Amino acid sequence: MLTSLALIFLVGLAMAALCQMIRLPRIIGMLLTGILLGPYVLNLLDDSILLVSADLREMALVIILIKAGLSLKLQDLKAVGRPALMMSFVPASFEIVAYILFAPLVLGLTRVEAAVMGSVLAAVSPAVVVPRMVQLMEEGRGTKQHIPQMILAGASLDDVYVIVLFSTFTGMAQGGSADLSAFAGIPVSIVLGIVVGAVSGVGLAWFFETRYARSHKVRGSVKVIIILGTAFLLTALEDWLDGLVPFSGLLAVIAMACALQMRSAEVVSRRLSEKFGKLWLAAEVILFVLVGAAVDIRYTLAAGAGALVMIFLALAVRSCGVLVCLLGTALTAKERLFCVISYLPKATVQAAIGSVPLAMGLSCGNLVLSVAVLGILITAPLGALGMDATKHRLLRAE
Repeated sequence: MLTSLALIFLVGLAMAALCQMIRLPRIIGMLLTGILLGPYVLNLLDDSILLVSADLREMALVIILIKAGLSLKLQDLKAVGRPALMMSFVPASFEIVAYILFAPLVLGLTRVEAAVMGSVLAAVSPAVVVPRMVQLMEEGRGTKQHIPQMILAGASLDDVYVIVLFSTFTGMAQGGSADLSAFAGIPVSIVLGIVVGAVSGVGLAWFFETRYARSHKVRGSVKVIIILGTAFLLTALEDWLDGLVPFSGLLAVIAMACALQMRSAEVVSRRLSEKFGKLWLAAEVILFVLVGAAVDIRYTLAAGAGALVMIFLALAVRSCGVLVCLLGTALTAKERLFCVISYLPKATVQAAIGSVPLAMGLSCGNLVLSVAVLGILITAPLGALGMDATKHRLLRAE
């Protein structure tokens, strides 16, 4: 495992630096590193690290979500309430409908199989979007119009909605019926995640200010460990409550960090944010290299031109959904275009659930995985490169 970690860090950082030199997003280098080192090309990564790959990716995602929560302010969320809420489900719904309407014609699937494919592809990647929105907030670019905050909040909720739909559609594809209780569980998971996360954040802020913490001089590094441990517990709570009550662990992590930022002194929350920013330097390498390692290029080559047509057609419909969310806002045409670009990338969710239909024995499993892999390879670099290349032209600095 140590050799694999050495390759992930050294080759991943080298490829990221190379891409940066030729003005490409660092994520492209990391994804390519994962593909090359992964089991489907050079097969240089140890099986032990591949077995815990999903857990390592989730840990890295938790780190950037904590940093996002520490950078997010409640007044900013209030200012973008309606559009942010719509961004959490409208673009994904548009994309799923596009697959249901057009995938039977383009790829020869049934309507239910097309719905399964759409639910796999519809989730935006927080691993690609969140770090860039955090960076924009730190730079003060687009923050006066609350654009990074809106995209950050919408992208965080988007995955919850899509994964619930995926569970429902796969049940239908296996011969079951639509589970209406799953749809009812979406708002429950959102509310419960926010409440539990906020209570945890307030509790941490109180503990850091207690006489015990002050007398024992609890350092910032210790606070980071305590926050990380709490965040991992909140994430695990989603699995513990599975089948009992809907709960969004990732949303709880953001709510915890946001509440901690609100109840702590500004200098404390800023220092914590800086420390998590340093942690993210290592976590992003692990996250994106392991996402790349999950990509099986054999399925990509087998997908064919029809898959390409379907992906771009669905992205066009999805973009219309983003524009619908922004109706009635004061955003300029350039700012709306940036929001459309920000909602293009897919990676984490597709890597996590793309192979599930195949494992379930669904007839569409191979094709769904092929399109999911192709979607990652196309949209992750496209969205990342688009955001990095256009943020100075499309967004105003505060």
